[in-house]
Amino acid sequence: MTGDRYEPAAFKARVDEVLTRFVAQETDQLLAIDADLGPVAEQVEAAVADGKRLRSAFCYWGWRAVGQPDSEALLRAAASMELVHAAAVVHDDLIDDSPLRHGRPTVHVALREALRRRPRAASAARSLAMLVGDLLMSLAGQLFAASGLPAAYLARARPLWAALARDLVAGECLEILRTGSAPDTSASLKVIRYKTAKYTVEQPLLIGGALAGASRRLREDYSAYGVPLGEAFQLRDDLLGLFGDPARTGKASADDLRASRPTAVLAEAWRLADEAGRAQLRSALGRRGPDADRLRSVREVMDRLKAPDRVESMIGARVEEAVRAVHDMDVPDHAADALTVLAHTATVRRH
Repeated sequence: MTGDRYEPAAFKARVDEVLTRFVAQETDQLLAIDADLGPVAEQVEAAVADGKRLRSAFCYWGWRAVGQPDSEALLRAAASMELVHAAAVVHDDLIDDSPLRHGRPTVHVALREALRRRPRAASAARSLAMLVGDLLMSLAGQLFAASGLPAAYLARARPLWAALARDLVAGECLEILRTGSAPDTSASLKVIRYKTAKYTVEQPLLIGGALAGASRRLREDYSAYGVPLGEAFQLRDDLLGLFGDPARTGKASADDLRASRPTAVLAEAWRLADEAGRAQLRSALGRRGPDADRLRSVREVMDRLKAPDRVESMIGARVEEAVRAVHDMDVPDHAADALTVLAHTATVRRH
């Protein structure tokens, strides 16, 4: 960060420093309880080691757009958004039994390896992973509350934390409840909105704005920007999950198919497919470890139906909506520039 200009790499470095220091202090205290907690401490640290720090950036610029200056206390509060994300990822990977994240074994898989010589290692590892996710969410609240911002500022944002947690859990529950149902684009978009979109963009922005004392009008503008952009972010993630290169995405390409996740690209393909196409799609859903031929077959069906192109159009329309919302905001030029850059950074990516 140089002056008022948003520089992603510099901002990420600042957030990484906050998270590394805070999490190291917390894991030291965990290990002081008992050295046997070593594998748990390692996974807590691993869970926050990667990321573009977009959620903290949205929180930061939610603050700056009100006219507030750069602040180390605010940066610590914004960094807590990354701990929320880390908790959500650990729980999501556990629910979906995903093997990889950022090119490394997911928390429950890594813990299974650490416990391999113990009885019921797989079950114990899943239980520990659930607790790692719970601890990360608790640490998010702790970092936020101890950020150094005035208590009155923190009190303004407290109700938004409840909304963030409720929406995130609701979205995850909806995905579980709708997994295996006939794919439906509208239902998929609702899952996207609550499971990921809101806590990725809208709610960090609103929290940063609340801390800074944003007006009601500006908060409405934040939502007009944040909801479509958050949806675009997850639509991009779903496309990359199926069509991206695992070497770049760090995740297994077949995860969504194996888990029968209600993604929009699957729903669009299903809507457009004839009975033969649906049979091809159905043959790949819910299978453990689909082979390369099956994955290639699904991609061919989707490409033939232009389902990825339709999702690309959905992404583009939502990014345009978000950028228009920035133009309507009464905010400093440097904040408008940053929010515009973030709109493209969050959605034009290869991993």
